[in-house]
Amino acid sequence: MDELWLWLDKPWVASALTMGGGVLVALLIRVLSQGSVKRLAKRTKTRLDDQILEIFQGPLTLTIVVVAFIQAYNILGLAGHWRTFAFGGAVTLAVVSWMIAALHFAGALIDWFGSGDNPHRIVQPKTKPLFLFVYKTLVVAFAVYFIILAWGQDLSAWLASAGIAGIAIGLASKDTLANFISGIFIIADSPFKIGDFIVLDNGDRGRVTHIGIRSTRLMTPDDVEVIIPNAVMGNSTIINQSGGPYEKFRLRVPVSVAYGSDIDQVRGILMSVAEKGELVEQIPKPRVRFRELGDSGLLFEIWVWVREPVFQEDVRDQMLTESYKALNQAKITIPFPQMDVHIKEVPRAADA
Repeated sequence: MDELWLWLDKPWVASALTMGGGVLVALLIRVLSQGSVKRLAKRTKTRLDDQILEIFQGPLTLTIVVVAFIQAYNILGLAGHWRTFAFGGAVTLAVVSWMIAALHFAGALIDWFGSGDNPHRIVQPKTKPLFLFVYKTLVVAFAVYFIILAWGQDLSAWLASAGIAGIAIGLASKDTLANFISGIFIIADSPFKIGDFIVLDNGDRGRVTHIGIRSTRLMTPDDVEVIIPNAVMGNSTIINQSGGPYEKFRLRVPVSVAYGSDIDQVRGILMSVAEKGELVEQIPKPRVRFRELGDSGLLFEIWVWVREPVFQEDVRDQMLTESYKALNQAKITIPFPQMDVHIKEVPRAADA
């Protein structure tokens, strides 16, 4: 018995037993992950845990073997360059395996954040490529960081230089960063989409043709493309005329007639014009409203629903043209602004 303990006390024997024990533990975990743990994962509603088990069981077992190898090597007491090479190589192998698994897991994770299994759904289809890029960049950056540490390199100077460079780049490109961040929020929040007709608080309006990371493009009714930085879009009040339960857009067309005109007759004429409009939706029905007793005439408004906001100027032109023709045919006067000027002679001071 004493001879057995003496034999087990030898470094190379203890090292071999440690390595063998690590391999056995890794194999045991592998068997469990393929058996009972896998059956438990299949009972859940989501497939994310199944994918986690499938992708990361390899790196997990390899990490256990690497830890056992490092412990076995330490038992041998070998020093010098061989120690650095063995430790760095083993850790690098483990880190690379985790990095590859994490990169393969990226698609499944991003899909889960944008699927119905996740109640928050913070990832939209349009933002999926952006999140994938950020995720993979972070994974590779962390992997490189840990690999450099494994080889005993001091990163303090590198991190300090990177911090100074980051501050300089941030100050030099703050406008670009503002556009970039605003673009991310616009894509993620989706206040409008390509094809929507929007109006900005500065008066610019048009159909959205492109939503990018740096800028958003509008095609105006004059067929002029306007490129607006996303930082401006993010700080603007935007009216999305294509938003809401449907894309129809209500248009109000003012029409004025002279005092003394028959209100019921005018209302009937304007309603007939509205109902005959080619681009006017009949559901909801058009309406005519008597709005105001104006300075120069009676002010009416034709309320119609336009099929799409982009057609509003065509409908306005049609409503005004047909209203003018119909009112002229009915001998109803359309007033124009006028002002009566009364000239009164003021007596001179000498005559007073």
